[in-house]
Amino acid sequence: MIAALLLLGCDVGAPPNPGNTAEQVFEVPKGSSARGLGDELAAAGLVGSENDWSWFLRLGADGSCLKAGKHRVSPSMPAEELLRALCGAPIPDDVPFTVLEGWRARDIDAALAAAGLVPAGSYLTATSGADGYTTAFPLPSRDLEGYLFPETYQVSPGGFTARAFVQRQLDLFGERFGANASGRLGGRSLDEVVIVASMLEREEPALANRPLVAGVIWKRLDAKWNLGIDATSRYLLDDWTDERAFLKRLFDPKDPYNTRLRGGLPPGAIGNAGQGSLDAALAPAASEYWYYLHDATGQIHPSRTQKEHEMYKRKYL
Repeated sequence: MIAALLLLGCDVGAPPNPGNTAEQVFEVPKGSSARGLGDELAAAGLVGSENDWSWFLRLGADGSCLKAGKHRVSPSMPAEELLRALCGAPIPDDVPFTVLEGWRARDIDAALAAAGLVPAGSYLTATSGADGYTTAFPLPSRDLEGYLFPETYQVSPGGFTARAFVQRQLDLFGERFGANASGRLGGRSLDEVVIVASMLEREEPALANRPLVAGVIWKRLDAKWNLGIDATSRYLLDDWTDERAFLKRLFDPKDPYNTRLRGGLPPGAIGNAGQGSLDAALAPAASEYWYYLHDATGQIHPSRTQKEHEMYKRKYL
C-alpha cells in the first residue's frame, strides 16, 4: 500500500498532523461508505484532504469493514491506522448512573429498574451473597450491603448486567477503601467498620462531625451500651420515610435492627456509605462525649452525661 502511494510521488496515506496525538471521537453514521466519509474526515483534521482519502481507497484499501458508531482516533494516525480504528469495535454508548451515598441495595435495585437497565429484583439477587465475586478484601457471609460503593458510573445499557455492575462496585470499594484498610483496623473487623460507616452516613449530615460521632458509637459499643441509633430501625422499611412503620419497629424488641432495645451492632450495614463515612468509622475522634443529638437545623449537640443529654433534649427537641 505505502509503496504504491509513493510511486505516485506523494504519500496520500500520511498522517495529517503527526505531532498531534490528542484523541478525539469520530462517529461513523449508519449506512456510511468509506468513500463517503472523506469530507467529514478532512473537516475533522483526520486526513489531509478528501482527495487524499479517495486515492488511499482507490489504491486498494478495503473500506467495507466500517462499523457504525463512535471511534477513538487522532490526527497523528496514518490512513491505514485510521481505517483500522474505524473498522474496530465502536465505543459503547455509555450513560451515567449514580448510586447515592446511603442508598440501600433495594434503593439501587429500584433505580436500576427505573432506568431500564435491569429487571426489578435482579440487582438484589446479585447482591444476596459473595459467591462468584473476586476482591482483595474479605466479604461478609451475609449479603453485600455496605460494600456497594456509591459513585457515578458510566454504564452501557446494551451490555449491562447486575453481576458485572456489582463487581465494579466492589472493585471501587477496594480501590478507595477496602484494600488499604486492613492495617488500620485496630482490632475491629472490616465488616464492623462498614456497618458503623453505614450508620454514620444516616446519622450525621456534616462530614466534619462524623469522626466525633464515630468515636461515640465505638465508645458505647466497647462499654456494652445500646447504641440507640434510630436509623437502624428504618433499614427494613419499604419506604425509609414511613413514620408509622418506623415507630412500630422502634418499639419492637424482636427487630434485629433495633439498636435502642438490643445491644451491639445491627446484623449488617443499613446502607452503602461514602468515602467520608468509611474514613470516619476507621479513624474515630476521641472525646469526652457519650451522647449526641441534633436540633431542628441539623446542628449536633454532644453531651458527657445522661443529665446533660436530657437537658439538651428539653432545649432543642
